[in-house]
Parts: sequence; C-alpha cells; structure tokens
Amino acid sequence: MIESHPFISFKKNWRLGPNEWFQLGQCQATIKAITRTPISPAYRKKLYLVSLIKGAQATTAIEGNTLSEDEVEQIAEGKSMPESKRYMEQEVSNVLDALQAIRNEIIDDDRSEIITGELLRRFHRLIGKNLGKEFGATPGRFRKRHVVVGQVYRAPDAQHVNDLIDAFCQWSLKEFHYQKGQDFSTAVIQAIVSHVYIAWIHPFDDGNGRTARLLEFYLLLRAGVPDLAAHILSNHYNQTRNEYYRQLKSLQKKKGDLSDFISYALQGFKDGLSEVLKTVQKSQMEVAWNAHVHQTFVQFASMHGSRPVERRRKSLILSFLLDQEYAIDEIAAINEPIRVQYENLSRRTLQRDIDALQVMGLLKLDSQSGKYRAWSGILQGQMAHVRDSRILH
Repeated sequence: MIESHPFISFKKNWRLGPNEWFQLGQCQATIKAITRTPISPAYRKKLYLVSLIKGAQATTAIEGNTLSEDEVEQIAEGKSMPESKRYMEQEVSNVLDALQAIRNEIIDDDRSEIITGELLRRFHRLIGKNLGKEFGATPGRFRKRHVVVGQVYRAPDAQHVNDLIDAFCQWSLKEFHYQKGQDFSTAVIQAIVSHVYIAWIHPFDDGNGRTARLLEFYLLLRAGVPDLAAHILSNHYNQTRNEYYRQLKSLQKKKGDLSDFISYALQGFKDGLSEVLKTVQKSQMEVAWNAHVHQTFVQFASMHGSRPVERRRKSLILSFLLDQEYAIDEIAAINEPIRVQYENLSRRTLQRDIDALQVMGLLKLDSQSGKYRAWSGILQGQMAHVRDSRILH
C-alpha cells in the first residue's frame, strides 16, 4: 500500500450479503444449465461467434471505439473498414484475436496460469499490436510516466507500478488460492476484483481498461464459465457505462470498499447468463419443433393432398419464427423463398394451406390479434410436468 492511494490495500475489502450469495448461486446454476443443454455444433459455432463479436465490441466501445456490432461482425469475417475507420478496425481486430487466443489456450489446450506481471504484459501486447503511435503506450511495457485518467483519477506514480503489480499478483495468489483449488464463487469474485485493481494501478500508459477486461475474461474462462458467456461482464459494463464509471469513481470515497461494485457486477453477470440460457434453450425448442413438424406431416401424409402441396405447407410452417405472430399478408412474404413460393398462387390457396396447418395442430389463430403463430406450445406436453406453483415462477 502507498500513502497516496490507501484504497489499494491488497486486503479483502468487501462483504457479500445474502443477495450477493444468492446471485452467485443463481449464476452457478445457470451455467450448469447452459453446459448441460445440448445444441448442434453449427448452432454452437454461431452462438460463439456472436458472443465473440459482442465481447470485442463492448470492450472497445467503452474506450470510445464507435464501430457498431455489425461492423465488428464484418471485421470478424475478414472484411476491411474504410480508411477513416482503419485504426478502430485494428483495435477491434486485436481484441477479437486476443479473446480467441485466450479461449483456445484455456479450453482447447486446457492450459492456464496464475496472474503474473508477464501475463498482464502479454495481454497488453495483444491489444496494442500494430496500433502505432495512436496507441499511447508501448505494447507490453509498464508505464514510465505519471498519468491522470479522464482528468479525474490520478494513478499511482510510475515508480510504484512494478511493486504494485508484484504485490497484486502475490495477494491474488494468497487471497483467491487458485493453485490450492477454488470454488466457483471465489473465482468470480477474483475476476471482478482483479478488474478493479488493474484499473486502480493503471500499469500501462494506454489500454488499461482493455487489459483489465481481458484478465477478467481469462479468469472467468479459467473458472469454468462457458466461452459463450465469458464476455458478459464486458458487455454489462458497456451497456451501463455511466453506472460503471460512477461505481469506479465512488470506490475512492468508500475507501476502496468493493462491496457495491461487486453487487453491481454480479447483477449484470446473472442477467447476462440468463439471456445466454434463453438463447440456448431457444435453439433446443427450434430443434424439437422441426422434429415435431416433420413427424406431424408423416402422420397426416395420407390425409392432405399431394407431395408438392405437403412440401409447400411444410416449408411455410417451418418459416415461422416461434416467438412471432403474423397477419395473413405477412405470412405470404415471411421470407424470400416463401414470397417466391406464393407469388403465382392465389390468396385462396394460401388460406387453404393455413387452414390445413391449423387442422394439423401446427398453426394457431389468436382471436384477439387476428394473427397466426406456430403452435409450439404443443411441445410443452412433451416436457417434464410440474405442479403449477408460484414458488417456481
């Protein structure tokens, strides 16, 4: 600890109340549900790409990079931005590469390590690669000058950086005991606390926020958080950017008490994990729905027209998004293949197809909205039955 920054105490300066312990329990349960829900390799690959893009966009956007999620997706696909956005493209590309490298190291290679100064410098080299003079730091080198962050926070003097990082690494090893074994809660708290300590120490001239979030990502993956979800905290900080900075700023007034920041981070982590689980479960519902549709057509094959008619009706019902309702005019143009399919057919033919799908129990008309939706609710009968209790809701 140094006199100018007494809140950098390397002590357990936080308390977890019943709400925080409950959130940690929910996070762990949700992660178990995510990892135990089977999804197709193709869909898993798609979800991972989406999470990678969200993570890269979030961790650069919070530093002022204005590229949209669509533009980040283009970069991930190997496309180039206009010359005026080339620097931002390189920033995003570096983070994409860094996230992928960390993911491969921990998950594919099953290799992890404790926090060290060299690990932090390696992360910094990854995010500072090929950025040139516009990057206000030498990639991988701790700062040699004093810095003020946002004209608000004066980081510790440069002469203390090496000692502070060494103290942080030693304290992390003792406080969170990774080598001796960690439970899930300890690992998540370490990720959040480490993020704050890197922000406080500010060991580099530039790129500290990205390095802190890479470290957080690394520790969450190391703790067993799925690669589909390890970006969630970065996304939470970006989506609640004003609150994120307010929380960081208030820590000094609270003498470094991290309790409120941890609570804020855990709430975002829990909510983000719930969204990932919904997405994974939606994939499972779509798989089950497609199988149900095919089975239903086999059962009704002898009752409803010729094979071309069956194929047309099957392609129509499989084009419905499970969470949307459609007016009849919207159904005829639900997507391009369906529009082409019906463009030379009469409205009466479309209505007959819709009526047939209702008879088959695949389509349902909402009497209030007058719109149709795929009747995936029928699949609830195939799920485990439970008592309708408020305790479960």
